[in-house]
Amino acid sequence: MSDAVTTAQIADEMYNLVKEYSGKKRFKSSDLTKEIIGKHGDKVNKKDCKAALRELMDSGRCVYGYAGGSFIALPGEEGAAKSQ
Repeated sequence: MSDAVTTAQIADEMYNLVKEYSGKKRFKSSDLTKEIIGKHGDKVNKKDCKAALRELMDSGRCVYGYAGGSFIALPGEEGAAKSQ
């Protein structure tokens, strides 16, 4: 059985981080990459993380937000009125 981490698994972990910290912390793409590499060590590299980020953006699960720098966000979160 392979210990390899797939791009889809990395994308899911990144999405879960963004979702968990939504409204509390803004992740840059480099922050997410460091988190994933820190968790998986040498099983994952920057190229894998970049591919996972592209998968998140292409699928619409996450978007880039721009406010004092770029960051990864959930769609519809930035600039939207907060529902009560």
